[in-house]
Amino acid sequence: MSIQPPNSYRSSLPSTTDSPKLDSMVEQRTSQLEQALEFEAMLKRITDKVRDSLDETQIWQTAVRELTLVLGIKGCNASLYDLDKGTSTICSEYAATIPAIHGRVAKLAKFPELYQQLLRGQYFQFCSLLPNPERGRSAMLACPIFDNQGVLGDLWLVHHAEYQFSELELRLVQQVANQCAIAIRQARLFQSSQAQVKELEKLNHLKDDFLSTVSHELRTPVSNMKMAIRMLHISLERYMTSEINPPPETPHPQREGLEKKLTHYLQILGAECEREINLINDLLDLQRLENQEAPSELDRINLAEFMEKVLPSFRDRSHHRQQHLLIKIADDIPDFLSETFSLERVIAELLNNACKYTPPEESIQFKAWLEEPLEFLPPNHDAIMTRPKLWIEVKNTGVEIAQSELDRIFDKFYRIPSADPWKQGGTGLGLALVKKLTERLGGKIEVNSGSDIPFVAFTIVLPIQIFKG
Repeated sequence: MSIQPPNSYRSSLPSTTDSPKLDSMVEQRTSQLEQALEFEAMLKRITDKVRDSLDETQIWQTAVRELTLVLGIKGCNASLYDLDKGTSTICSEYAATIPAIHGRVAKLAKFPELYQQLLRGQYFQFCSLLPNPERGRSAMLACPIFDNQGVLGDLWLVHHAEYQFSELELRLVQQVANQCAIAIRQARLFQSSQAQVKELEKLNHLKDDFLSTVSHELRTPVSNMKMAIRMLHISLERYMTSEINPPPETPHPQREGLEKKLTHYLQILGAECEREINLINDLLDLQRLENQEAPSELDRINLAEFMEKVLPSFRDRSHHRQQHLLIKIADDIPDFLSETFSLERVIAELLNNACKYTPPEESIQFKAWLEEPLEFLPPNHDAIMTRPKLWIEVKNTGVEIAQSELDRIFDKFYRIPSADPWKQGGTGLGLALVKKLTERLGGKIEVNSGSDIPFVAFTIVLPIQIFKG
């Protein structure tokens, strides 16, 4: 008598006819596991390479090259989005067997069926129905590169028309895209911090340079005053101990020489004291302007009358130096509202600058005119406020500024080397103040220079408020 196994146990045993099927299932499962492990290793290798770099270009190049080689496809490219301009620009590609398209720009609005999905963070794959002129018919996978801050760009993978990307390949591409987004944000953060470091270094250098220059400018007048005081003290001491003591009304050669010395030393003290005061005032004015503390009261100005108050000292100085001062103010400039202090300081600084650097027998020209006539003003209004532009030009001949110097002309404490024929010196803050005051008035200033016929011209364009009643 033979014992038969239960039916349930007998049905669970593989039959000889099922053995090939089981082997196939095991082999397939093993292949899937090996492929998954291989892809995990590939992803780690790509991730390590991508995340190791802080160079945005290198990150893109690594991603597209590794995806092309790992998946064995025809090519891959990465694009960056500019959402403000609505464009997608191919910034990197790796093409094994297809033409290169690096730098190509696409308008997002031109392909809404593609970019609307990508902008929502959705990937897709498709096969082109019509042959592409460069690539022919191709299977393509598009995957967005995005993070919690938004979409940065996309990855496009290209292969032959019959190919379909598997689920495992899709996950690999998505993971690479995620790692690219993280790496790109890190690279941009690093670049931003580096730019800030450089800017801080630049500011620190400017601060050191500023302090050094200020220290020098403040020390020089003090040293001169100290020397003049010492010489004055020595001269007075000699005078007091001298046996020469005739009545004051009696001429005496030694006393006259001593009086000349005393007068000279007192002049040095007065000039250097004035220089120190001007420097401190200029520094305070610049500080107020940079902190927006300059006065903003508007006065009604008639430019012709205004200039008659500004010009007398410059007429005397130009006449003494044999310079030709020419004034031309257009007749159609009506009264306007502006800050008297700021406008006077701007014009005075420019004329002072012209007088300082103009050689004898050369000219200094001051011109003012309106950009547009005022016929457009509507009649029969009690008060009409308009904003035409007043142009002011201060031009002097016989001198030029090298093109390399023009960009620095408005820097604090900057002086053009060997360009002061009258040896007046100055604080080096005049033109910096002019620029700040002009901007304070809502205008802009430019400087031009010529070499064929040497000249320097400062031009101010100033929007003005005109009151017409």
